[in-house]
Amino acid sequence: MTSRRDFFRLASIAGGAVAASAVSRVALAALPEPVIQTSPDTMPPLVPNTGRSYNPVVTLNGWTLPWRMNNGVKEFHLVAEPVVREMAPGFKAHLWGYNGQSPGPTIEVVEGDRVRIFVTNKLPEHTSIHWHGQRLPNGMDGVAGLNQPAIQPGKTFVYEFVARRPGTFMYHPHADEMTQMAMGMMGFWITHPKAKHPLIDEVNRDFCFLLNAYDIDPGSYTPKIMTMLDFNLWSWNSRIFPGIDSLNVRLNDKVRIRIGNLTMTNHPIHLHGHEFLVTGTDGGPTPKSTRWYEVTTDVAVGQMRQIEFLADEEGDWAFHCHKSHHTMNAMGHNVPTLIGVDHRGIAKKINSLIPDYMVMGERGMADMTEMEMPIPDNTAPMMTGEGPFGSVEMGGMFSVLKVRRDQKPGDYSNPGWFKHPEGTVAHEYTGPLAEPARFKSEGGQSMPRIQKPPTPTEVKVRKPSSGHENH
Repeated sequence: MTSRRDFFRLASIAGGAVAASAVSRVALAALPEPVIQTSPDTMPPLVPNTGRSYNPVVTLNGWTLPWRMNNGVKEFHLVAEPVVREMAPGFKAHLWGYNGQSPGPTIEVVEGDRVRIFVTNKLPEHTSIHWHGQRLPNGMDGVAGLNQPAIQPGKTFVYEFVARRPGTFMYHPHADEMTQMAMGMMGFWITHPKAKHPLIDEVNRDFCFLLNAYDIDPGSYTPKIMTMLDFNLWSWNSRIFPGIDSLNVRLNDKVRIRIGNLTMTNHPIHLHGHEFLVTGTDGGPTPKSTRWYEVTTDVAVGQMRQIEFLADEEGDWAFHCHKSHHTMNAMGHNVPTLIGVDHRGIAKKINSLIPDYMVMGERGMADMTEMEMPIPDNTAPMMTGEGPFGSVEMGGMFSVLKVRRDQKPGDYSNPGWFKHPEGTVAHEYTGPLAEPARFKSEGGQSMPRIQKPPTPTEVKVRKPSSGHENH
């Protein structure tokens, strides 16, 4: 993390940013330090040293924004600015965000806290912030033109309200939303309960992340903001696998994961090896009578889902969106299906003209993870990531829940790959095999037509009359 002293020195690296001098040093002297973060790694939880205590969260590939106490008010400073986000090792994007990163830092408060947030605009256009899901005065809701004037470049606005209810929320612009959210402007907000709550259990691990998506052409750096559905990078906190950190927990930990969706489509989030309960939504904790065990929960656009489970199965468990094309990177949408097409003849002819020509998709897409095909600079491979047994063949919205018996309480470090007990890994069978049973009938119609013998058609010829009839 970097404080205000370094902030002005680093602000110039973000192309298009308004000069820091647009906000006077005299004015900034009264503001909290604008702390920024440039590391793409998951930061340790921020344990509160002022204000009321709570069990802090861990933001996947993110961090929590520090605050200062000012006469009983918890003050934060958000800076809206262009940022450079490493989405995966070797692949960076030019986004917009807050305090050096996209998404911006998580804000953590306690139910009943009076909160004051200073928002400085260093974008090339006006902005605002909507506090998604909060109960607050209408003039603090952040819809530019409706509830407040827009925050012009170089200006600082202040929002102040009481965090009235515990839950999982978000913040994002409500000004030129199509551009600013497509460029990565969003963040998490968590309000912890002030006392023991009948619907909010205590947990050992509490993770959070946002679902977001981008359309960035291979070899380029900036998202295409006009895209509505055909995104090619599906991400968690603006990171794509293998750049998404694992969620590392101790065996028998009670785990909570908070997920917010600010993409343009729904995401069925699926956990392997465990069942979970949906214990919270945008509206707060769910009544216990509405909870049932799932392994997949659908998170719709603009929604939050809070899941909880007991991590009682050791191992490295996949955790991902179950839409298959959301676990791939930089995939084009006009690629034909070539499975089963024999390219041998045509490939030989093309190689005489283009020596490096490679057949794609002839036997499925897994071949592409092994080709080491040249790709443009600053392009994430489509399916990548090496596991202990070879290529994982995943990208996008994919990570791993790592459950370990010897992981210490509060230790969020990566324990490495799971050491499977002997005899517990699927392996090749080399013994004799009987002919497997196969379904051979093609079946028929469930309501077959009744076959009737054909009836002869009788043709009658009617001659014209004498013309005396009335017509």
